[in-house]
Amino acid sequence: MSFRKVNIVILVLAVALFLLVLHHNFLGLSSLLRNEVSDSGIVGLQPVDFIPNAPQRVVDGREEEIPVVIAASEDRLGGAIAAINSIQHNTRSNVIFYIVTLNGTADHLRSWLSSSNLKRIRYKIVNFDTKLLEGKVKEDPDQGESIKPLTFARFYLPILVPRAKKAIYMDDDVIVQGDILALYNTPLKPGHAAAFSEDCDSTSAKVVIRGAGNQYNYIGYLDYKKERIRELSMKASTCSFNPGVFVANLTEWRRQNITNQLEKWMKLNVEEGLYSRTLAGSITTPPLLIVFYQQHSTIDPMWNVRHLGSSAGKRYSPQFVKAAKLLHWNGHFKPWGRTASYTDVWEKWYIPDPTGKFSLIRRHVEISNTK
Repeated sequence: MSFRKVNIVILVLAVALFLLVLHHNFLGLSSLLRNEVSDSGIVGLQPVDFIPNAPQRVVDGREEEIPVVIAASEDRLGGAIAAINSIQHNTRSNVIFYIVTLNGTADHLRSWLSSSNLKRIRYKIVNFDTKLLEGKVKEDPDQGESIKPLTFARFYLPILVPRAKKAIYMDDDVIVQGDILALYNTPLKPGHAAAFSEDCDSTSAKVVIRGAGNQYNYIGYLDYKKERIRELSMKASTCSFNPGVFVANLTEWRRQNITNQLEKWMKLNVEEGLYSRTLAGSITTPPLLIVFYQQHSTIDPMWNVRHLGSSAGKRYSPQFVKAAKLLHWNGHFKPWGRTASYTDVWEKWYIPDPTGKFSLIRRHVEISNTK
């Protein structure tokens, strides 16, 4: 064979090898594009990564994806992990987790997920830009705790999940014992952008309502001495609702510009101090109460059995706790701490941190409790 023919053969083989590699990369890219939700270009909320190759639990080929949004701060990351684990274990639906974090937490979260039985879930990590809150919140010296930016992530759901028509938001201090599909299928009335669990009528409130004062009414969150609040003609005795778990109709949310409305009341509070000085709960609650006044649907109360983070949670019977679809440790005492109720139920779903950065705070078990 001549030298010229040898060169031609080598060239043909090189071209064939190049085309083979190109074809392989194209298939990989196609697979990624089929599964990844691309949200590039979003101001203030920057996607970090997405696990595209996890198997989808599709029972029906046309099964709808269920977006679940959870905020995960560094000091509470174990809570988010336990919540995600409980959701994934109790459903066969196609769930995608949108985990909202601050800079510096993403690597820790990713390593935790990748080294546990959660490494096959579909998730997206989104960095929350605190600049979104400039001029909308301020530190209150009368409040013991500082502002936690991630608590406001729920205000920006249409940006977090731009292509979804519906989504679930939940705090990181919850455990889901039912199938999340049932919560997702909560019917919302026409014109309603969200469904919450009302405080006065909730199953859990019936256990703790005595001596609760105004913490279940609008007056517990808003300062009715302010003219701007009185102008809204909202009854002070109106039952409040808990925004730690809710279902959102994002199509309606966008149509009504709910995010803009919430930001408006945040700014007005900075300027005029509209929230109650004895705020009964999170500072995220007052603007939600205003915007959704008599304009929200309700979820099954068993999907937000709360107060497990207070002394009231000790009044629940084990049978009631077992029957709950979702347990919520709202209050000062978290299940990864010392004094919360039913921490054993929460710990069933907790996955130890492989990095050792997050650890449970547990007191010594009393001998009497082990008998």
